[in-house]
Amino acid sequence: MSRSVLVLQHAEPESPGILAEILHERGFPTHIVRPYRDEPVPESAAGRSGLVVMGGPMGVYEEARHPHLGAEVRLIRSALDEGLPIVGVCLGSQLLAAALGGRVAPGMREIGWFPVVLSPEASRDPLWSGVQSPFTPFHWHGDAFDLPAGCVPLARSERTVCQGFAYREQAYGFLFHLEVTEPMVRAMTGAFPEELAVAGVDRDGLLSEAARALPAMAGIASTVFGRWADRLER
Repeated sequence: MSRSVLVLQHAEPESPGILAEILHERGFPTHIVRPYRDEPVPESAAGRSGLVVMGGPMGVYEEARHPHLGAEVRLIRSALDEGLPIVGVCLGSQLLAAALGGRVAPGMREIGWFPVVLSPEASRDPLWSGVQSPFTPFHWHGDAFDLPAGCVPLARSERTVCQGFAYREQAYGFLFHLEVTEPMVRAMTGAFPEELAVAGVDRDGLLSEAARALPAMAGIASTVFGRWADRLER
């Protein structure tokens, strides 16, 4: 029997989505820990096949308000030391960057569907090689990170220099959302309407664009997450 993948989820609408579907198809169940429900963050991911860290509305630098963030950074460092495959999405990518010594700070807000351009290094990456560039994923973030030392840049957008990176082909951080489905996008707009208002984003327009953008994005998600899942140890 395969070992499960540990998932840290920070908000009800921001589940592993497509990634969880791919993992389950390949025989990897997910064990989801929800710190926003006061579920304790494990000290180690030893015995798991991989670690996935999802998005959320808080900032990495808000540990005083959200003490679990410090525990998550320590968990990620432990998983890095153990050589465990890791994927961080949005807040998860920021936590991964922080665990690797990178700077995370408020950046240019991106909410909606914006093109991402892959780097030359992405064409040689085992997850991203052959993926069409540019492509249009879903974005919902106000923070950004500098590329951590020892990491390879994978993607950028017009507003954000570093949208994705890889560390030793072991750990991947994606600031954009590849994992979302239409119900997830709809749930996020319902859960965080104040963020849409601050960004000046029309909810109906965002959902209308989702119907056009999701099929192509889902194909890329299946490729990238499928390749990551294929690298997990059973």
